[in-house]
Amino acid sequence: MKTLVDGRLCAEATSFGFRFTCVDCAHFSADDERCANEYPNLIHLRARCEPGAVLEFCKEFELC
Repeated sequence: MKTLVDGRLCAEATSFGFRFTCVDCAHFSADDERCANEYPNLIHLRARCEPGAVLEFCKEFELC
């Protein structure tokens, strides 16, 4: 799912401690920075919540 980031999303993400990148996912292997489910993760790995950016959310994300 792709979402265009605006100021409101950034403010709410900060306020609620929104986590969405690979490093916060239960399926992330920190040793090799890969998804344990073998999904390509380059887009998700270094995603940032900045106005004007487009976030692409992973359907396999599980908060650890």
